[in-house]
Amino acid sequence: MKTRSELTDLPLNSTYQDGLCTELAIIGAGAAGLYSAWRMVADGALPGSQVQLFEMDDRIGGRLESVTLPGMDVVGELGGMRYMASQSIIATLVEQVFSNTLQSVPFPMGDNAHLFAFLRKQYLRADAWQRAQARGDRQLTRYMLNEGDIGYSADQLFNKVVYEVLTADPWFNARYADKVKHFGAYDYTFLLSAEDWSRIKPQLRYCFAGPYQDALVSELGFWNMLKDRVGQEGYNFLADAGGYYSNTINWNAAEALPYMVGDFSNAGTAYKTIAGGYDGIAYALADAYLAEPGACIWRENQLLGFTRSGKPGYRYTLHFLNRPGRAPWAVHANSVVLALPRRALELLAQDSFFFRNDELQRNLAAVIPEPSYKILMGFEQPWWQQSFGAQAGHSITDLPLRQCYYFGTDPSNSHSLLLGSYNDMRATPFWQVLARHPERFQPRATALVSPAQLQGLQDVQAPQRMVNEVMKELRELHGSGVSIPQPYVTWFKDWSADPYGGGYHAWQPGYAVDRVMPFMRKPDRAEAVHIVGEAYSDQQGWVEGAFCTAERMLEEHFGLRRPQWLDPAYHLGY
Repeated sequence: MKTRSELTDLPLNSTYQDGLCTELAIIGAGAAGLYSAWRMVADGALPGSQVQLFEMDDRIGGRLESVTLPGMDVVGELGGMRYMASQSIIATLVEQVFSNTLQSVPFPMGDNAHLFAFLRKQYLRADAWQRAQARGDRQLTRYMLNEGDIGYSADQLFNKVVYEVLTADPWFNARYADKVKHFGAYDYTFLLSAEDWSRIKPQLRYCFAGPYQDALVSELGFWNMLKDRVGQEGYNFLADAGGYYSNTINWNAAEALPYMVGDFSNAGTAYKTIAGGYDGIAYALADAYLAEPGACIWRENQLLGFTRSGKPGYRYTLHFLNRPGRAPWAVHANSVVLALPRRALELLAQDSFFFRNDELQRNLAAVIPEPSYKILMGFEQPWWQQSFGAQAGHSITDLPLRQCYYFGTDPSNSHSLLLGSYNDMRATPFWQVLARHPERFQPRATALVSPAQLQGLQDVQAPQRMVNEVMKELRELHGSGVSIPQPYVTWFKDWSADPYGGGYHAWQPGYAVDRVMPFMRKPDRAEAVHIVGEAYSDQQGWVEGAFCTAERMLEEHFGLRRPQWLDPAYHLGY
């Protein structure tokens, strides 16, 4: 098995070749772009020389970025960090196709008995609701919940809402009643497949008296629906105790239902990741693609826009800027795959023939970019293990830091990694002000980290004021009984910055997702230009969403057959 340094040591090309001609130009070396390039050459659809991949950054992976702080052999995830066994493409790639290169390992979520929920200045252990239920009691909080909702954890209350909305619709009950169950006071089971959900989401109606009676659930925002079911205080509880504000924004309620019960409100969900870093899947795909003669990843080359080509035999001319040399150059191609999120698409020249399309402009706006921040912190000791027995997992608060993840300790020493804050949506403006402060945190040497090992890290350090605020909130979250030392190093990432516009995306209410998704894969029937990626998928926020849109596009528009390693019945979305 290759080491991480061997896997990431790829021959990326930061030069340029004005007038380059290729059959297929793929823009964006994130998950969808890398997968598309690899599948095209691995399937034999085109030789490597006729599939060229372009990336504006100096690295590949897009919103996957795994880093190791000096002094510890513990991986920190600045972007995506895990997958579920039910996500067949990523799971099969990691565990079978690239098993000689990648190793799947559990992504531990810890024991709730050793994790905190600090909400409205009330200190609770994360399992407080289950412990109260076990003794026949109801856990009280400082939220003025409806009488029938008191005692539910956030996960359980999400499940209750989903169950009630589904089973209130006679259309649903006539077809799927046997696939949802409510047993005991707080427990719900959902046995609906991805194919079931694809049929349910466009049809489901909101069958409760009030302002939304008989409306299609897809026309409602999730906030609209949650407030109607549990009141504004119940909504506030779900938003705060759920950990992610992005889950409870006013996004498409029909899309929110399977998202919540398939992951965030499912206590039985088992997560996995990749030993050495989750971005290993990006490097494995790139390595396999680059093994083909003529294949090339042109890094630090930014697409500015594209026009119809005047070169005989080619349909499109793509206009690039080579960033190291500040040099403009052109590529001619017959097909283009834009493996980009919404914001990156909007940054392309919008006066081209392709973007002068009213339906495309409407559908570009069908998703909401969701800003997110992460700040990693290195400590000399695993204070969370020593103080309250946490080995892994996360604690949650309504403070602006929102969540902290206890990532782990180097097995050969005591240096340890904490994701000090993982926040998104309405928490991000709080941190944006601090992010602009010019004074950066100064990493310091430890008994195991020399000054030389800290060289070159200044650009990724969080601003000092941000670190000060994170430390203040960490101490408030964990209480006065927990002594938290200062970190010796940090690493900060703002996913709201261009060209990403957000760490993940969510569908807007009122859009027919079952029509927008296939449209985006080929927005103009007369053109060989395609859009793929997590943003316009039905698994938003997941690498699997990027893979599914890419695979569906390759099968529909390039004639690729479903690969042998992927179940023919696996649902790729609309």
